[in-house]
Amino acid sequence: MEASNQTKHQHNPTKPIRCIVKLGGAAITCKNELEQINGQNLEVVCSQLRQSMIPSGKVVGMDWSKRPGISDVSCNVHEFEDQLSVDSHKFVVVHGAGSFGHFQASKSGVHKGGLDQPLVKAGFVATRISVTTLNLEIVRALAREGIPSVGMSPFSCGWSTSGRNIASTDLSVVDNAIKSGFVPVLHGDAVHDNLQGCTILSGDVIIRQLAADLKPEYVVFLTDVSGVYDRPPTELNAVLLREIAVAEDGSWSVMKPVLQDINKQVDFTVAAHDTTGGMEAKISEAAMIAKLGIDVYIVQAATSHSLRALRGELRGNIPDDWLGTVIRFLK
Repeated sequence: MEASNQTKHQHNPTKPIRCIVKLGGAAITCKNELEQINGQNLEVVCSQLRQSMIPSGKVVGMDWSKRPGISDVSCNVHEFEDQLSVDSHKFVVVHGAGSFGHFQASKSGVHKGGLDQPLVKAGFVATRISVTTLNLEIVRALAREGIPSVGMSPFSCGWSTSGRNIASTDLSVVDNAIKSGFVPVLHGDAVHDNLQGCTILSGDVIIRQLAADLKPEYVVFLTDVSGVYDRPPTELNAVLLREIAVAEDGSWSVMKPVLQDINKQVDFTVAAHDTTGGMEAKISEAAMIAKLGIDVYIVQAATSHSLRALRGELRGNIPDDWLGTVIRFLK
């Protein structure tokens, strides 16, 4: 798809990557409140990630920084002295921006390029301040669950685009973190673009690039709704699409349920401030991942259904009592 794409490092892991997880911005932030984290959802998501990565063992927090309103820093080194090394599944986390970054990018037109314009340059800076702030808070939330997470910004790690398509990625930073036992946490970011100066690189595009290189067993998209619907889920009679099949040419079709009107087009809407394409872009990127032979699960965050997906319980036939969408390659 991106003929000019240059990957500086090919991944050759000693232990396979189990899962790449996309934390949807709408699931972990309050999308209608500027730069407001959905703390309850984020806490549950991080707990479920810990249960999926580290099936057993005591939780020992790794966030030793001072929290607002708390005078002491929680750090008991003796807990680590007695702790045995725990074998864990290898995960990579990518998160969207939600109410962080989209406003700044949209107001300044960063996604359209033009770094020579003062407004765009200021918006580039403002967007990165916002998304890296969210990244830090997600890393801290994961660390409090005992997950050795490290934040990584695509801009700082050498990711760039050309005509809004990925042009270069330095995956050695991600690879070295994984080999050292860390969980990389990447995010949608403002990056350089060879043709238009700058743009927004979405978390969905990042996850597809990572999936192609790391070849995880499966990929999970955590969203604020139960999965993919045939129309906006707030509309009357919206139908949850339980299984989508992807053909060799990248086109996709609904397998379950059988829609009454087989010629009916699935209708997507994109919020005015969303500079990354919304649900339609998600399906497109998920289809590209499925084409690699990697199952993709789209499911509501912080539910029993998301926990089953994260744990890898859904490979094979999808249980009738599971709510979500699976996207698979049609062999």
